[in-house]
Amino acid sequence: MSRPVAILAGGLATRLGDAASRLPKSLVDVAGKPFVVHQLALLAAAGFHDVVFCIGHLGSMLRDTLGNGEHLGMCVRYSDEGDVRLGTGGALRRALPMLGDSFLVLYGDSYLRCDYAAVENAFHTSGCDALMTVYRNEGAYDTSNVVYADGRIVRYDKTERTPDMRHIDYGLGVFRSSVFTPYPEDAAFDLAEVYHACLRRDSLAAYEVAERFYEIGSPAGLAELRTLLSRP
Repeated sequence: MSRPVAILAGGLATRLGDAASRLPKSLVDVAGKPFVVHQLALLAAAGFHDVVFCIGHLGSMLRDTLGNGEHLGMCVRYSDEGDVRLGTGGALRRALPMLGDSFLVLYGDSYLRCDYAAVENAFHTSGCDALMTVYRNEGAYDTSNVVYADGRIVRYDKTERTPDMRHIDYGLGVFRSSVFTPYPEDAAFDLAEVYHACLRRDSLAAYEVAERFYEIGSPAGLAELRTLLSRP
């Protein structure tokens, strides 16, 4: 049975401007459908049907649109951070009661055409507390932030980049819930902190993805994905 998937959908979408000023990014139109419908279709095709949205800004609109997900063949639930900004890590910490012992996590603006089942299996066989997917980006689609060598993550840093960083955090991870429990329930923190903690104790596995990522977090990314998904 596949693990639950947590989708981080509580961001403010400030980079999108008018496109997401009155609705969450997940509901922005992409090729005639709300973006989230495309995102959920990828998960369903890979055999993942249990999804928990971590919502905040305008999250009620996402709940009103998707409901329990039954019409999409999904089981959709929601963890609401309300008016308090908890960050990506804090939002997942709050959602833990819905996520079981381990879960996948991706961002609400990411469109990732990868083998989700293979990622899950790599986590299972690794014995690690977490897994980060990486892509050999070479600075092409965003700033590379990972040193990856011999199947291992050597360094990960989103703020202090170095020339030997050729890979990027692809945007899909797998975690044991236990790595979040040391943090207080309502603490605000970034998911990167959890990755760093796992890396320090040599418990962060890696999976290299061959196909690039797509995203709707920027106007350019949104336009690109609209073009991709509008093709016959």
